[in-house]
Amino acid sequence: MPKFRNVREGAARLCGLRCIHTHPSNKPFSKADLTTLAKLRLDLIVAIGVDPSGKFSKKLGQQSNFADIIYMAHLMPGKNNEGNNWNALEPQTLRQLNSENFEEFVLNLEEEFLKEQADLIAVTEEERAILVSLFCKGYSRWEVDGSIDELESLADTAGAKVVYKLIQKRDRPDSAFYLGSGKAEELSLLVQEHNANLVIIDSELTPKQQKNLEEKIGVKTIDRTELILDIFAQRAQTKEGKLQVELAQLKYLYPRLIGAGISLSRQMGGGTSGGIATRGPGETKLETDRRAIRKRLQHLENEVEQIRLYRYIQRKKRSKQGIPVAALVGYTNTGKSTLINALSDSDVFVENKLFATLDPTTRRIVLPDHSYVLLSDTVGFIQRLPTSLIAAFRATLEEVAEADVVIHIVDASHRDFPEQIDTVYDVLTELEANNKPFITVFNKIDLVEDINSIEEFAKNPNVVKISALNREGLGTLIAMLHKVILDSNLLNV
Repeated sequence: MPKFRNVREGAARLCGLRCIHTHPSNKPFSKADLTTLAKLRLDLIVAIGVDPSGKFSKKLGQQSNFADIIYMAHLMPGKNNEGNNWNALEPQTLRQLNSENFEEFVLNLEEEFLKEQADLIAVTEEERAILVSLFCKGYSRWEVDGSIDELESLADTAGAKVVYKLIQKRDRPDSAFYLGSGKAEELSLLVQEHNANLVIIDSELTPKQQKNLEEKIGVKTIDRTELILDIFAQRAQTKEGKLQVELAQLKYLYPRLIGAGISLSRQMGGGTSGGIATRGPGETKLETDRRAIRKRLQHLENEVEQIRLYRYIQRKKRSKQGIPVAALVGYTNTGKSTLINALSDSDVFVENKLFATLDPTTRRIVLPDHSYVLLSDTVGFIQRLPTSLIAAFRATLEEVAEADVVIHIVDASHRDFPEQIDTVYDVLTELEANNKPFITVFNKIDLVEDINSIEEFAKNPNVVKISALNREGLGTLIAMLHKVILDSNLLNV
């Protein structure tokens, strides 16, 4: 049932409508009934069980009725013992039901909502998100749990409060809803139960899936890619960064705008206000004009190409000066900015969140022989980094491809650091930067509970263990970097 327009709404009010329908099977409420009750905030929902024999009426000593049994349910402030935010009353006969004063009942119910300030219909500007993931063939449970935990960190970084996490076991995603249709119905009810206004899917949705899910559950639905793009839109500070983010967002949105009828009305523009997946390009002619979209994309691609040219010229100048460049790479939130601050006594922005820094930073440090090396801090990597982002940020990521040395920062305290290492290697391979002189730095060593967990990796060449925050092991790292530069004859480039 679609959501009604022009109905009353408020923190302690129901919508003023009641749904009365028949159940020819004479069965209690279905999941769809209760979903409708919660989704539309109905005053009441009533199901009339039809039984020509009138068994229920006769059982109570009443005259048999074709409308034999009446089921009734209403919303409630808080939850019952089963964890539901609705209450199904005991079945009644039509005669019993006629003795009820429903106007008084609904007024008393709304007074309870007002007293309790129920989460169900509380009006809030806070983005309350439900995370959704599939447990498909070929994946282990710990991989799925790790991925949805990372999605929770991404949601927190974007400014959303995660109120529920839903995982469904399926062979493969449903082509229409991603989830099965029954699970989508359950999700719709969960949205109401937890007063959620955002659903985030831990995968990339097709335009069709995204459109169907939003219509089914009635709240904004985004995927992992759109969430990451939103974080990048928040974090971009420089003109260069903002251009690259806009290009990535439009490349992602273009097939959805054209193929699924999703307009840019969600794109509110104007900086970082407006909520998740509403930051970025802004509402313009892009809503309806394909030609304008392609023209804007072409313009952005030309701008990014100019950035690539500028960075190429800068690298040429550095090359003539004979100063080697070391690129800091790693999974997001491994401490790259903290390390560059510790090594260069600078004040690059640091925060314990994913993608805290987005715009590239370059600092000069002194080696033991008083020569110099430039440290370049680039954007962090993550599992399933959107291809549109890699393409849009190629001008920035080329700093890695063109660097003389790659310093890979690993969060040694993270439970999934081996998988994070694999993710970084995959991106470096895509950038053709995997065959350069390489140093692996296990950071946050002070937080590692089981040091044996990294010993196998420590056997590899050029491995250093440090704590950038506590400035432990930095001398060893600088000595290692100096040795790699000398061994590679980089001081004479």
